[in-house]
Amino acid sequence: MITAFVTGATGFVGCNLVHELSDRGIGVKALVRSGADCRGLEGATFERVEGDLGDVVLLRDAMKGCHWCFHVAASYHLWLRDYAPMYAANVDGTRNVLSAAGAAGCERIVYTSTVGCVGYPKEQHGRLTPSDETAPVDVDHLAGHYKRSKWQAEQVALELAREGTPVVIVNPSAPVGPRDVKPTPTGQVIVDFLNRRMPAYLESGLNWVHVRDVAAGHVLAAEKGRVGERYILGNQEGNWTMREMFAVLEEISGIPAPKIRLPYGFVLAVAYLEEGVARITGRPPRAPLAGVQMARSKMFFDPSKAVRELNLPQTSPRQALIDAVEWFRAKGYARG
Repeated sequence: MITAFVTGATGFVGCNLVHELSDRGIGVKALVRSGADCRGLEGATFERVEGDLGDVVLLRDAMKGCHWCFHVAASYHLWLRDYAPMYAANVDGTRNVLSAAGAAGCERIVYTSTVGCVGYPKEQHGRLTPSDETAPVDVDHLAGHYKRSKWQAEQVALELAREGTPVVIVNPSAPVGPRDVKPTPTGQVIVDFLNRRMPAYLESGLNWVHVRDVAAGHVLAAEKGRVGERYILGNQEGNWTMREMFAVLEEISGIPAPKIRLPYGFVLAVAYLEEGVARITGRPPRAPLAGVQMARSKMFFDPSKAVRELNLPQTSPRQALIDAVEWFRAKGYARG
């Protein structure tokens, strides 16, 4: 039987991946931090390994005998008072995990990056062309420390792949669906909408993808992915503006979509003000500057490579939103 080691198992993508592996009859060892919220793992079969990304000896020992390693763990924050722990987790932690997996003899190592490490779409003749894995990134223009730390981590993964470590990189777009326990920033948008706490919105665009497809994409990357290659895990029909996404949510939930579109300049000014206050109080801003800056560009992506080479499933984004709404309502996140 194939055995897989999974970091970040209590996160949104990680817990759905553990369920996907478990449902396929693959043995799972899940790295879980002490005191972590494990609600997303309920119903999955796995062996718990308690520890963190800094314990290289534990990682290497726990991975012995594992065929695959999935490094999903990341520090995902758009604002922190001190970003040093984020770089330690995302960059140093990635080197620790991937190196340990290589030393332990894992046959395939899948590193979970982000489409934030792929260049933004280019506008031609008034139309946006979704980016693929070849779109270059201007590192100086990466919005926020999360993207910068993930970009640096991806360089570590590529470096180790060039040196012979069997690393495959996946770049999920904007996953939605069940088991978003925390919830993620995109999940929080849905929760706020369902609770009628979103009277206005900032227009942007994302590539919406079912989290179940993202989880399946990780397994397919281990089975079929080429070492050193990147694969966007998204949906070919999922490039929607926020306005389009809210229209679908309105149809699904019966709750009116917000009609007021906020000017970017106004929201940016508010974000600067809130960040200044946050540095004094230590309380995270409701509108983090990095998030507002990311919203300026429509993050539309083309997952054709993953569909072609990995046979990535393409569940409709509408179904992804339906499943997310049903899960949030069933778990008491939303009153609407």
